[in-house]
Amino acid sequence: MDAQNETGANRAPASWWQTGVIYQIYPRSFQDGTGDGIGDLPGILSRLDYLADLGIDAIWVSPIFPSPMADFGYDVSDYVGIDPLFGTVEDFDRLVTAVHGRGMKLLLDLVPNHTSDQHVWFRQARASRDNPKRDWYIWRDPAPDGGPPNNWLSEFGGSAWTLDAASGQYYYHAFLDRQPDLNWRNPQVVAAIHEVMRTWMRRGVDGFRVDVIWHLMKDAEFRDNPENPAFAAGMNPYARLLPQRTTDLSEVQDVIAGLRAVVDEFPERLLIGEIYLPVERLVAYYGAELKGVHLPFNFALLDTAWNARALDRLITTYEAALPPGGWPNWVLGNHDRPRIATRVGPDQARVAAMLLLTLRGTPTLYYGDEIGMANVPIPPERIQDPYEKNVPGLGLGRDGVRTPMQWDDSPFAGFSDVEPWLPVAADFSEVNVAAQRGNGHSMLTFVRRLIALRRAHPALLVGDYRALAAQGDLLLYVRTLEGAERVLVALNVGPDPLVATLPGTVGEVLLSTFCDRQDERISGEIALRANEGVIVGVAAGAVLPE
Repeated sequence: MDAQNETGANRAPASWWQTGVIYQIYPRSFQDGTGDGIGDLPGILSRLDYLADLGIDAIWVSPIFPSPMADFGYDVSDYVGIDPLFGTVEDFDRLVTAVHGRGMKLLLDLVPNHTSDQHVWFRQARASRDNPKRDWYIWRDPAPDGGPPNNWLSEFGGSAWTLDAASGQYYYHAFLDRQPDLNWRNPQVVAAIHEVMRTWMRRGVDGFRVDVIWHLMKDAEFRDNPENPAFAAGMNPYARLLPQRTTDLSEVQDVIAGLRAVVDEFPERLLIGEIYLPVERLVAYYGAELKGVHLPFNFALLDTAWNARALDRLITTYEAALPPGGWPNWVLGNHDRPRIATRVGPDQARVAAMLLLTLRGTPTLYYGDEIGMANVPIPPERIQDPYEKNVPGLGLGRDGVRTPMQWDDSPFAGFSDVEPWLPVAADFSEVNVAAQRGNGHSMLTFVRRLIALRRAHPALLVGDYRALAAQGDLLLYVRTLEGAERVLVALNVGPDPLVATLPGTVGEVLLSTFCDRQDERISGEIALRANEGVIVGVAAGAVLPE
């Protein structure tokens, strides 16, 4: 289906993932249901009504598989089980049933690039050079000087090669040395991961977010990566080289087409790819004839300068780069990057939410952003993140965006009855769900109303996007569903009031970031307060500028 080009009454029903809002849960930090200070499946189950009330359509849960937790679940030791830390397979089945019973979908994190070094596959692979599982991973002889085979670097610091003393060969790991990379050139690996996917979809899983999907293929000749001429002191050491031989190889598209074919064996399933690439490369991951991932995660909002002109250029560039029929998507935060409220400030966080939920495409909301949670400073003695431990002093640690969800003002923010695995924010007694739920002007109330408004207006769900001419801190665009409706969005991405001049009567305000101005008639101009955005239902016959 080409949802972009179908219009009005002739438009076929869009897929659930095109009209839905996805909500990411970092399971260790959402809700502790067993009293050990770590979030789990029973905890998620207990909070499903909150998510349904918020208006969420799909829940994406970060890894819950058995793991030694060297990288908190992204080092998988069994792809088809549930780590006891999070619960049981029976807990998972109950969660699937409960999610579906509330009309929502459930997505899992698939980590196919690497396993834990404790996975039975790797234990067999390192047992001897002639073990049948040896070629399931990437092994190379030492360089002539006895060092690593080439200059490839780990994203988590240092060489990407670790010597296995027993066999005298190095194995490759794009991340921790406890996360050896699988060899996706081996058809047995391909078949094994495909069967993992089928196993979970048979249990009712509605799709996958695929971790570091652009890493899956590496140069078959193991050539060095070139030096990065832009590298400078103080940058992440990984940036010293350009990863041309280790990421984004053209061959990865065939691998992804195989993943998509498996997903397509089951009706209405979704495949998302984690891909940190520029827009012009990102869109290649829709694949030939749109047989790649349904949604290559678009992280551009995480790095774009927060000003109206930069945002306008980004949106226009992205829309133009999409292949015919490619469905857009937008992300403001995740478990790896600074929270939006910290990045742009609490006032602009509301504007950011309005942007996320009114742009064309599928939005993904990170847990806690709906109440304005910010990065939490982590005392040195409580740092958990291996990234921060391996590459200290550069502000790369991710613990501060993974802190416990703030539910109420009770001890430990209602997340747990005991000290959580990470500290709660100092402001949890004010910034929490219970405090905001009854406040008609709170961030939570605003986001709930915003999602409801999005659902109520087809133009916001599946309508076209058109940028309108604007200057300075004003970002102005219209969502149009031919023959149905038009919705105007005006965002003040700045700290001073401004006025948007428009010809004649436009319509009525549907929602303001301040949760007021409802039904205010707009004619000739829109006066925006500092850090304000408004959504306006455009009257029939009203003329909008180009």
